[in-house]
Amino acid sequence: MEEKKFDVKSIIGFVLIFGILLYIMYQNSPTPEEIEAKKQAEQVEVEQKESKQNEALVTTSEDYINTKVLDSAQQVALQNKVGSFAYALTLPSASNNLTTVNTDVFELKFNAKGGHLAQVKLRNFVDYDSVPIYLVKDQNSAFNITFGTSDNRTLNTQDFPFQPSITKNGENTVVSMKLKVSETAFLEYRYELKPNDYMIDFSIKSQGLSGVFNTSQPITLDWKQKSIRHAKSITYENRYTRLTYRHDEDKIDKLSQMGDDDETADNVEWLSYRQFFFSSILIANDSPFKDVAMTSKNLVEDEEIDTLFTKIYTSKFPLAYNGGELNKNLGLYYGPTEAKTLKTYEKGLDESIPFGWGIFGWINKAIFIPLFGFLSGFLPYGIAIIVMTILVKIVLSFVQYKQFLSQAKMKILKPELDAVREKYKDNKLKAQQETMAIQSKAGASPLSGCLPGLMQIPVFYALFMFFPTAFELRQKSFLWADDLSSFDSVLDLPFTIPFYGDHVSLFPILAAVAIFFYMKMTTGQQMATQPTQEGMPDMGKMMKYMIYFSPLLMLVFFNNYASGLSLYYFISNLISIGIMLVIKNYIIDEDKVLAKIEVSKTKPKKQNKFQKKMSDMMAQAEQQKQAQQKGKK
Repeated sequence: MEEKKFDVKSIIGFVLIFGILLYIMYQNSPTPEEIEAKKQAEQVEVEQKESKQNEALVTTSEDYINTKVLDSAQQVALQNKVGSFAYALTLPSASNNLTTVNTDVFELKFNAKGGHLAQVKLRNFVDYDSVPIYLVKDQNSAFNITFGTSDNRTLNTQDFPFQPSITKNGENTVVSMKLKVSETAFLEYRYELKPNDYMIDFSIKSQGLSGVFNTSQPITLDWKQKSIRHAKSITYENRYTRLTYRHDEDKIDKLSQMGDDDETADNVEWLSYRQFFFSSILIANDSPFKDVAMTSKNLVEDEEIDTLFTKIYTSKFPLAYNGGELNKNLGLYYGPTEAKTLKTYEKGLDESIPFGWGIFGWINKAIFIPLFGFLSGFLPYGIAIIVMTILVKIVLSFVQYKQFLSQAKMKILKPELDAVREKYKDNKLKAQQETMAIQSKAGASPLSGCLPGLMQIPVFYALFMFFPTAFELRQKSFLWADDLSSFDSVLDLPFTIPFYGDHVSLFPILAAVAIFFYMKMTTGQQMATQPTQEGMPDMGKMMKYMIYFSPLLMLVFFNNYASGLSLYYFISNLISIGIMLVIKNYIIDEDKVLAKIEVSKTKPKKQNKFQKKMSDMMAQAEQQKQAQQKGKK
């Protein structure tokens, strides 16, 4: 048997052949210039196709008189499928062509199919990433009317082509979208656009359809929309994205802020699909909407997931026939959620902005909005915040004076109160009675320091609602903050800290430091004067914890909040520290306070109703205790 040997010549031959093949492939491969030219040619071809599909349709109804030529079988098939509305499907407008209209504030695109807006672009605004603001885009919105016909069909307007036409009414542009059953019978969506105006006059009218509609069957309007993300922090934006509606003349209600929700309401005057700083609002101009079913679904999971939408809203309600026809006058607002702009329409649309309920909203609307509007009219926005903060603190400085005066009195009385508690350490009720008597005669009480502090809460909460909703602060810079309506990141982290985020904001840090020193001054004083009582929580220890807990809360909670709000708290606490030092060192003299207390003790002190009731309750409790002790003996 012959032995197999390694054939070197064969190997060399195969290598040469392989090399020749590679050389031939290289010579025949296209050059980089040829590849780039091919890509450009393909891109041009794609753009030409898209241009043809999206070409603006600006014509009059006369251009559509000649219908498509269909054979009899096709016409019968359409007639059997949609009845009288088969006519609309034979028109040249039976397509998805877009009609584009531009105004000072809008770039609008109307879809022939369904007759409603396919795109709403606000020309004067961009988002955090310099991308134009779109309220409607990429099929995030649907507008449909479901109706019955006399031949027992149930049809949807979103399935049919509308014939577009554009005319002028003075300076206004009128866009008419008609769903036709003949040249003289149709359902029309009419949009009238005014120069430099975010409100669109919108009407739904029919002509010659009284014999086509089945008026015994309900006709309903269904409006859906997903809110497009516009802000840097999607969770923060989502917190202020909410369905709001006005009903029964002056009642304002809202669906859930963070979770899913649904409600039904009657006599609804308008529906606002608010998405933070921008809103899509449907208004009933003639008569309120009846039996409106609304839903809101949250689409945001957390900050780490890059979500395009925040919420999806739906609303559905019946329309009323009038003599077998439709005639509903509406309004469509697409624009900024700005109080100044919304107020111009005198429909209470500014109530869709969450200024706070009750007295908090009143403070914002009556005081802070006009004050900030005045200051920002001639000052940079960051400086306007500082000046407004100074004015607020000056007005509330008497509250700090009352608080510190109460603390000074309690500090002076502490040795005497400690002696009373030691004397009656075996009789807690008696000790409490004597303590209250001393405090009452001296005109000092722990509550006298708390009550003035409670007066600051409405102001605190009102400003907490004001800054995040102040449209004027949007994309206005100050120092290192490039947007006072968003967080002022000075450091982006390569990871996410739970409850804190993936960045470090500086203004919350400064505010937390200022709060720490302010609480160290005020709470430290209270701890020195606060007595410890058996059976009661150790208030001194609780206050000690609060000194550290409150700044930590500010640091974590406000890291993703509007930097304008953190700037306010930083300046506010700095001013509070200054006011406290002035009061302590230059206004309140403890010797004089002690002298006044001694004088007050010598005067007969009449108890108020609350003090008398508390004294009587303690006396009854003491009597019951003594009776129980006698019974045991």
